[in-house]
Amino acid sequence: MAKKKVVKKVVKRKVLKKKVPKGTSLGKDKAPSKKSGIRSKKKTKKAKVPSLKKTDKSDGGVVHIDDMYSSWFIDYASYVILERAVPALYDGLKPVQRRILHSLKEKDDGRYNKVANVVGHTMQYHPHGDASIADALVSMGQKDLLIDTQGNWGNILTGDKAAATRYIEARLSKFALAVAFNAKTTNWASSYDGRNQEPVNLPLKFPLLLAHGAEGIAVGLACKILPHNFIELIDGCIDVLRKKRTKLLPDFPTGGIMDASEYNGGLRGGKVRVRARIEKTKNKRLLKITEIPFGTTAGGLMDNIVSANEKGKIKISKIEDITAEKVEINVHLPLGLDPDTAIEALFAFTDCEVSISPNSCVIENDKPQFFTVDDLLKKSSIRTRDLLKWELEIKLGELQDKWHHNSLERIFIENRIYRRIEECTTWESVIEEIWKGLKPFLKKLKRKVTEEDVVRLTEIKIKRISKYDSFKADEIIRGIEDQIKEVKKNISQITRYTIRYYKDLKEKFGKGRKRKTEISTFGKVIAKNVAVATETIYLNSKTGFAGWGQKSNGVSVDRCSRMDDLIVFGREGTMQVSKVAEKTYVGKNPAHVAIFRKDEPKYYCMIYRDGRDGATLVKRFTVQGVTREKMYDLTKGTNGTRVLFFSVHDSEKETPTVNVVLKPMPRLRVKEIEVDFADVSVKGRASKGNIITKNKVEKVVRKKGQMELL
Repeated sequence: MAKKKVVKKVVKRKVLKKKVPKGTSLGKDKAPSKKSGIRSKKKTKKAKVPSLKKTDKSDGGVVHIDDMYSSWFIDYASYVILERAVPALYDGLKPVQRRILHSLKEKDDGRYNKVANVVGHTMQYHPHGDASIADALVSMGQKDLLIDTQGNWGNILTGDKAAATRYIEARLSKFALAVAFNAKTTNWASSYDGRNQEPVNLPLKFPLLLAHGAEGIAVGLACKILPHNFIELIDGCIDVLRKKRTKLLPDFPTGGIMDASEYNGGLRGGKVRVRARIEKTKNKRLLKITEIPFGTTAGGLMDNIVSANEKGKIKISKIEDITAEKVEINVHLPLGLDPDTAIEALFAFTDCEVSISPNSCVIENDKPQFFTVDDLLKKSSIRTRDLLKWELEIKLGELQDKWHHNSLERIFIENRIYRRIEECTTWESVIEEIWKGLKPFLKKLKRKVTEEDVVRLTEIKIKRISKYDSFKADEIIRGIEDQIKEVKKNISQITRYTIRYYKDLKEKFGKGRKRKTEISTFGKVIAKNVAVATETIYLNSKTGFAGWGQKSNGVSVDRCSRMDDLIVFGREGTMQVSKVAEKTYVGKNPAHVAIFRKDEPKYYCMIYRDGRDGATLVKRFTVQGVTREKMYDLTKGTNGTRVLFFSVHDSEKETPTVNVVLKPMPRLRVKEIEVDFADVSVKGRASKGNIITKNKVEKVVRKKGQMELL
């Protein structure tokens, strides 16, 4: 009975599932987000979610799941775009990264923290699993900019993963503390459960988005911003503030050689090609790979090279991966192989050259926007200037308050106003006496005295009054006045101040951050031109098969690579081009089989009989553009057509002369017809040819006597 109940439940679920139309979501959780997300210009009515208890009598009590979920998918898509996959414009961070940095700041005491503890602390802000937090934290730590790491954090060169979170430690770097935090200029919002406050955006005073890069896939939207060089970003920010043009190009932590001529400012449609750095050694049979393309690992690249060798695309004798702190892959070449050709083959057939397509997408005003990297740099520079101005204005206000309180305290003590309250018996009388004592000196102050200021004077301790030093107080006030003057000057010259700020960052944190990726231009490697001829094609005319696996019973046709094509001319006047393979059926006793090389044009001479009793025709043609695996008819297509003569020549000047021998017939005076192909014009393969004779032909013989009857 228990089994029957289970079966009934399963059947019920299947029935519900069948009623779900294509394109609807079956997720249980509606992604809640306070942000607006992506909205259409047209206003759409919200779908009413029917209660599961209520049923439609007309439908026999069936609940329509599409009504329940019709409006939820857009909410989910918006949530993924805004809250998970795409970074924000203002600080260049995804929510999980921002929450990690905020947690590290809360736990910051100068010492390292266990990553497991940081992950647990972050979970009170991030409503997703600990694995996503740990992965994001490790990724940020490997970029060696915002997080100071300790322990085994993996290796981006080898692809080795970091140790478990309980074994590794992290803290904020000095650079992060300098550029990423200021509670006074941070906008705050409630966390997902309302128990805590988290930053909406961190007040980052550096183009972190362009330094780190970003990659994410959302619903119908993707983001891929490539990393750029630290020093070049700072120089670029200074150029922006000086109103100079900028042109940023990526810089990858794995090094390599880059052709960014089609970068397109990082927008969709652009392309960056990156090559490994391959060095030739004194030993001509040894190549060394010392830098790898972005997105690859040494181990993955080695496996890719081995796979290409097994497929016959390249030829190597041995490969060794001894990568540790630096990439070092030794590629041993077989005897007689040219190193330059081998390098070009590695670029053509392996991940030694990769193409990266950027897509610069960020969130601005709760909507995904597309900007060039130079626009992002400009926006970051202006935001940094605004943040610095905001900080200066806050500092100015604090200094003015400090000056006011110190000046008020000096007046209160030096003029012995505190003695006026000795005989006061009520609080109101104390305040009133202080106001009377301050009244002659109010004009010396820079702002109005408030009730709060007066109350603060009553809190001064007797010990401070007795040890009050007027000379020292004057010196402190003059120091505050100098600071106020300096801050006002910086505010009035905020652009110069921002440039000095960037130069200080470069001096303090720019050591060891030189460009790793070499900028160059290089042409595209044509695979067929560098493919190593590792195979020999054999033809077995009896069985009708050709390929590199027909050596035992076949005749050698030509040497080739596995990238080459095979061209086959049949005795019925057909032609087909196909990929070379271990075994391919080409037809029994074909007219001609060869390797087809488009860049090496051939001239073909052919004589064929049209049908079983038709006329004999001659044609001379070339083969240029063809579609692979398509069967072409070189004749009129009559059943019974047969090729009587076929020859191939490298030059148009090579023209054979043949004798067409006719079958003996009564009253037939001409027994042979001489055909000189020099008199036949070269046409395309689609031409049907010229009639030689309508009489029956016995054979076709070269003029010298060698028969070419096929």
